[in-house]
Amino acid sequence: MINAKIRGMSPDRIRATLQNVADGRIGVESALAELAKLPFENIEFARLDHHRRIRTGFPEAVWGANKTAEHIAKIVERFAAQEELCLVTKVSAELSEDVLARLDSTSLQKTSYEALPQLLVCGSALSPRGRGRVAVVTAGTSDIPVAEEGARTAELLGMDVERVNDVGVAGLQRIIAVRDQLESCEVVVVVAGMEGALPAVVKGLISRPVIAVPTSVGTGAAQAGLTAMLSMLTACAPGMTVVNIDNGFGAGYAAATINLDRSRIRT
Repeated sequence: MINAKIRGMSPDRIRATLQNVADGRIGVESALAELAKLPFENIEFARLDHHRRIRTGFPEAVWGANKTAEHIAKIVERFAAQEELCLVTKVSAELSEDVLARLDSTSLQKTSYEALPQLLVCGSALSPRGRGRVAVVTAGTSDIPVAEEGARTAELLGMDVERVNDVGVAGLQRIIAVRDQLESCEVVVVVAGMEGALPAVVKGLISRPVIAVPTSVGTGAAQAGLTAMLSMLTACAPGMTVVNIDNGFGAGYAAATINLDRSRIRT
């Protein structure tokens, strides 16, 4: 039997591994050694959940802020070695340079930094797995960085994303003009700072689920996004949910979960 090295914990790779064992192309012990990593991989300072995509349909993501460049680099290298998509959020440009400088050559070839959404991405986006499109809407241009974090998260998780920018309530004709466009999507993420009124307005116009994202845009009484978040939480428009301040990733992930074509969860 061929004692081949098996990489990757995605459902299709596990299926291929089991088929290789059944066909006699690899040994049971070789396959068992790799499958033993399914629950998690302990690298002392972190336990990496290689099993998450099998359970939930999406791989683990990594919170980048507050981590050292050394720790992020080692985490990325372990996901790269398993040929898994690795998404690191809230990574500043300065931190990204330090991380990229620490990566081994193989991991570095697979890794890129996206400055606007502050994402460090290792690997390729998942194959298309949405039932329809996800819309990501901003009240103003200043909200775009948080919106892009959500949009890119959804795209990397296999979703088709449509962006609609600068349609805040200061000019209601702008959001009314794109109502049909938003209604044609399966789920709508609405990103707003200041008083945070836009998500409730959008939900009052369309039948689709709305995920509201408060941003820290605004001064004084905006209180770094707290006012927008409280406004969204107390809105009377049913069918709208709210994530934390500046949590574009959480909104993009939630939108991908809502829009997921469950027949593709194992691909």
